[in-house]
Amino acid sequence: MSSLRLVFFGTAELACASLAALADQAGWTIAGVVTQPDRPRGRDLRLQPPPVKVLATQLGLPVWQPQRARDEGLLQTLRAAAPDLVAVAAYGQILPPPLLALPRHGCLNVHASLLPRHRGAAPIQWALLEGDAETGVTIMRMDAGLDTGDLLSQETVPIRPEDDGQTLHDRLAALGARLLVKTIPPYLAGELSPRPQPAQGATYARKITKEDGRLDWRGAAPALANRVRAFTPWPGAFTFLAGAPRPVLLKVWRAEPVAASPSRPGTVLAASKEGVLVACGAGALRLTALQREGGRRMVAAEFLAGHPLAVGQCLGEAAPPAT
Repeated sequence: MSSLRLVFFGTAELACASLAALADQAGWTIAGVVTQPDRPRGRDLRLQPPPVKVLATQLGLPVWQPQRARDEGLLQTLRAAAPDLVAVAAYGQILPPPLLALPRHGCLNVHASLLPRHRGAAPIQWALLEGDAETGVTIMRMDAGLDTGDLLSQETVPIRPEDDGQTLHDRLAALGARLLVKTIPPYLAGELSPRPQPAQGATYARKITKEDGRLDWRGAAPALANRVRAFTPWPGAFTFLAGAPRPVLLKVWRAEPVAASPSRPGTVLAASKEGVLVACGAGALRLTALQREGGRRMVAAEFLAGHPLAVGQCLGEAAPPAT
């Protein structure tokens, strides 16, 4: 397509690849970028711009940061911008009906799952957490629901055994950008017919909290390994070491499930350069990369050299012994 006027909505790092790809298309003009307000982050809680704002500023694009997508001021700004199309990726808010109806070609969303599976805020983490064999990206025409709009295109990718939240995020961000720019021309030409999402197979990927990273050793080892993968790098999987005056937080960066005889969940079964083997409700989890509170990430051999763990020691909040 030779000429197209767009407005882009996005906030998180996932959206940056799509914004960059749109900005790189000859004849496509990005009239402005809508992103969420700067938020306090870090230990000093200084205001930090979202990743999309940083990129948009580098690209010399106008940036608008309303508190809410339904703010009347934003609607007035968008009416003045007169976009043909709105493209959305990882914005973080539901767009209201008046905004959805504003561009003559509607609003297209880049969603990092194979809809209707994993609708919601954290599709990448939930695909890993639930042990999915594959995932992908969906481009949909948005409606007023939560990721319920008609499908335009999808592309599937396998989830690799070594994938974690970061590696899968990066692959899907790149895939989403490619699929978005590939989908727009045939969509505008009327060569793609939006199709309703299937009624079956819909799931909801709720927003992740820090507490989701807690390892409950009563669970099965494969499920706990998936939790470590899903929540790397954020919020991070964690357990606790006994300590005084309080337990010490222990982050787990990498782990693998191992067959093992039943033992009290949370018990250290072995501690060697190969890893720290911890009993689970079924099987055991070998921790191969760890980080003690206030320390740095280390492989198991390096960690144990400075923080030895004894066989029989118990981690976290384990289930009470069987009676």
